[in-house]
Amino acid sequence: MSLQSTLTSRVASALQAAGFDESLAGVTPAADTRFGDYQTNAAMVAAKALKKNPREVAASILSHLRVEDLCEVPTVAGAGFINFKVLDAALSETLNGVRGDGRLGVIPVASPKTIIIDFSSPNVAKPMHVGHIRSTILGDSLARIARRLGHRVVTDNHIGDWGTQFGKVIHGWKHLLNREALGEAPIAELVRLYREVNAAEENDPTLKETVRHELVKLQQGDPENLEIWKQAVALSWKEFERLYGLLDISFDERLGESFYNDALAPLVERLLNEGIAEKSEGAVCVFFRESPELEEKPCLIRKSDGGFLYATTDLATLEYREQRWKPDAVWYVTGAPQQLHFEQVFATARRMGVKTDLRHIAFGSILGDDRKMMKTRSGENVELGGLLAEAIERALTVVAGKNPDLPEEEQEEVARIIGLGAVKYADLMQHRLTDYVFSWDKMLSFQGNTAPYLQNAYVRIRSIFRKAEAEGISTAVATIVIADPAERALGLQIIQFGEVLHTVLEDQRPNLLCLYLYELADRFHKFYEACPVLKSEGAVRSSRLTLAGVTADILREGLGLLGIQVPEKM
Repeated sequence: MSLQSTLTSRVASALQAAGFDESLAGVTPAADTRFGDYQTNAAMVAAKALKKNPREVAASILSHLRVEDLCEVPTVAGAGFINFKVLDAALSETLNGVRGDGRLGVIPVASPKTIIIDFSSPNVAKPMHVGHIRSTILGDSLARIARRLGHRVVTDNHIGDWGTQFGKVIHGWKHLLNREALGEAPIAELVRLYREVNAAEENDPTLKETVRHELVKLQQGDPENLEIWKQAVALSWKEFERLYGLLDISFDERLGESFYNDALAPLVERLLNEGIAEKSEGAVCVFFRESPELEEKPCLIRKSDGGFLYATTDLATLEYREQRWKPDAVWYVTGAPQQLHFEQVFATARRMGVKTDLRHIAFGSILGDDRKMMKTRSGENVELGGLLAEAIERALTVVAGKNPDLPEEEQEEVARIIGLGAVKYADLMQHRLTDYVFSWDKMLSFQGNTAPYLQNAYVRIRSIFRKAEAEGISTAVATIVIADPAERALGLQIIQFGEVLHTVLEDQRPNLLCLYLYELADRFHKFYEACPVLKSEGAVRSSRLTLAGVTADILREGLGLLGIQVPEKM
C-alpha cells in the first residue's frame, strides 16, 4: 500500500468514527508544499453536505485520526483543508520499500478489467499523416499504462479498408498502373491512381459510372477486383508496419472495416425487427426522442440508397468485440470532432443491451505556425513518415553538436531515440483536448518540459554511476536515509510515481505522467546541486547513490510508459 493510500485509509477510518461518510476520504499531494506534503478536503465536502462549519468538522475528524507513525501533527488550513507533513523516518521507510519491491511503488489495480483500445486507424491506399499522430501515440501510451496497472488490454487498429475510394483505385490499377513505381513507393502510386481517376471523372461523366461499377463488382466478390483490393491492403499495411515499427507500436487486432461488411445488412434488419431502428424517408435511423441532446440528431445506419455508414460498421464491430473479448470497457481514441458520432453509437448500443463501459477518448488538433490545421505549403496533409524522418535528422544535428566525439553509429541511434521521443512527448504533454502548435525548436530543446530534458536527466544520473565505477566506488543498492530538504523533496516525488499512474487512467490523461516526470527531473537536479553524491562518504554517499538510481529507474520506466526510450549517453 502506498503512503497516499495508507493516509486515505486512515482518514476514512476517522471519518467513520466521527460519524461522517468514509467515502469522502480522498488524500492528494498538497497543492502548496509550504503547508504539507499531502492534504484532504474531506472536512469541507462533509461540512457542505451537512451544512456545518468545515473547520469544526475538520477538528472532529482529527480527534479520531491516528497518523503519528506517518506524519507530524496534522494541521487545518484555509476553509478546512487537513494537511499532512510526512515524517522523514516514514518517508525513508517508504522509499526503501519502493527501491526493493521491483515495481517502483506501482500497485496493480485490485480488480483488473479487460479494456479494448481502438486507435490509429489509417486508411488503406493513403499515407499515414500528421492527423494520425495523436490517436496513435495517445492510444499506445494508454495501453502501456493500463497494462502496467494490471489490466488486460486489447489494442485494435480498426483500419479503413473498405469504401467508395476503391472503385477509383481499382479502375486506376487496371488502366494507369506503373508497376515500377508500385514497387518503389506503393502508397504514393496508389494515391496517384486515385487522384488521376478522380480528376478524370470531372471531364468524363461516363467514367463515374464505370468507377461505380468497379466498386459494385468488388462488393459482390468479383475475383479480379478482390485480388487488386487485397494487394492494395497488403501494400498499405506493409508501409504502416514500417512506421509502427519505427514508433515501437504494435497491435493485438487489426481487423479492417471490410471484416464486418457481411454483418451490416443483418444488423440493420435486426434493429428494425426489434423496434430499435425505424425507416424514415427511405433511410433507416435510430431516434432518441427521450434525449434532449440527441432528440433531433438520429443515428443513421442505412442510407436511402441502401448504403451503410460508419455508425453501422462501429455497431457491428462492437458486437463482434462483445462476443470475442467480453470487454469491461472499450475506448475509442479519435478526434474531438467525432463526439456526436460516438454519442449516437453509444446511445444505440445501450438500446441494443450493451452494458460495456464505452468511452470516446477525444483529442484536439495539431496546428501549424499560423494556428491552423498543420499542412504542407501546397495544402496537403503532412505525411507521418516524412515528419518522423525529419525529427531524427534534426535530432542528429543536435547530438552531433553536443557530442561530436560520439561514434557516428551511436550518434544515429541516439538521434533516433531523441527525435522520436521528442515528437511523442510534445504530443502527450498536452492536455489531450487542447490544440497545440507543432514546434521543432520547442520539442527538441534540452530546456523545459521536453523529452530531451528528461532523457538528459536520465543520462546525467547514469554518468554518475559510470564515474563511481571508474573510481572504484561501490554502487550497490543501500538503505535510503532522508536528512537534507533536497533529499526529502526528491523522495516525496519518487513515492508518488505509483500514485500518479492510477490518476492518469481516471480521465485518460498521460499529460499528468509527463508533468510528474518533469517535476521528478527538476527535483533531481536541485538535489544534485544541493547534495554532493560522489564527494560525500560512507552511508550518506550510498544512500544518495541509491536515491539517484531509483530516480533513473523511474525516469526510464515512466518514459517507457509513454512509448519513449532513453539513451545511455548523449
